[in-house]
Amino acid sequence: MSLAHTQRSTRTLIAIPVYNEQKHVQQVLERVLEHAPPPRQVLVIDDGSTDATPTLLAHFPVEVVRHSTNRGYGRSMQDAFRWAAVDDFDWVITMDCDEQHEPAAIPRFVEAATANDADVISGSRYLDLSANGDNPPQDRRAINAEITAELNCRLNYNLTDAFCGFKAYRVEALKKLKLDVDGYAFPMQFWIQAAAANLRVREIPVKLIYNDLKRSFGGPLDDPSVRLNHYRCVLHRELRRMADRLPKRAIREDCDRKVACD
Repeated sequence: MSLAHTQRSTRTLIAIPVYNEQKHVQQVLERVLEHAPPPRQVLVIDDGSTDATPTLLAHFPVEVVRHSTNRGYGRSMQDAFRWAAVDDFDWVITMDCDEQHEPAAIPRFVEAATANDADVISGSRYLDLSANGDNPPQDRRAINAEITAELNCRLNYNLTDAFCGFKAYRVEALKKLKLDVDGYAFPMQFWIQAAAANLRVREIPVKLIYNDLKRSFGGPLDDPSVRLNHYRCVLHRELRRMADRLPKRAIREDCDRKVACD
C-alpha cells in the first residue's frame, strides 16, 4: 500500500433525506454544493416524493436513492449510513432539506470532525441560548426537552437537543449499530445504541430555524400526546433490547415516565 493511500484525505458524504421538498430542494442543494468539502459528494435519499422533487434532483450533480413509496425518516437515515459504509467514507453529515439547517454550517461539522475526539457530532439548537433564532412550536420544544432529559438521566448524556437531524457521524463507529426503526422515532433507537456501543458524543451549536410551524408528521403523530408516547415506547423497547450492554442506571425507576405501549 502506498504512502499516498495511507495518508489520503478524509472523505465526507453529505446525506439529505427528502420528501416532497419541491419548494426548497433547489436552493438547499445549490448552497450545500457550495459549502460541502471537495469533491462535494452529496447523496439525496428521496423518500417516495410525489411532487416535482425527483425531476428537480436530476438537475444537480448528486447521487440519489429513491424509495418507491414513503418509508420514513429513519429508513432514509439507514440508507445514508449504508451508502457511506459501502462507498468507504470516513464521515457522513446528515441534514434536512426544508431550509431549517443552514448549509453554511457544514464546514463547522467538518472542522469538529478533524478534532478526532468524537464519533457523533450532534447539532444543537439549544446549546447556545444567546444566539438569535426562531421560537419552535411549543409542543415540539416540550417533547424534545422531556425526551432529552430522560436520555440524559438514563444514559449519562449531557445532551441539550435529542432531535436535531443536523449531525456528523464517524462511519466506522456506525458499523457497531443495528438500526431498524424507520419512522420519526429513529433518534430514540440511535441514542440508546450509541450509548451501548460507547460512542463518543459532542454537541455543537446550530441556528434554531422554523420555517413551517404547521409541518405535519403524518397521521396520528400530529397529536403531541400520541407522538410523545410513541417516542417513549420505542425508547423503552430499545432499553430492554440493549439492557445487557447498558449501565444499570439506564433502567433507573426515577427516570421513568408514564408510557402505554401495545
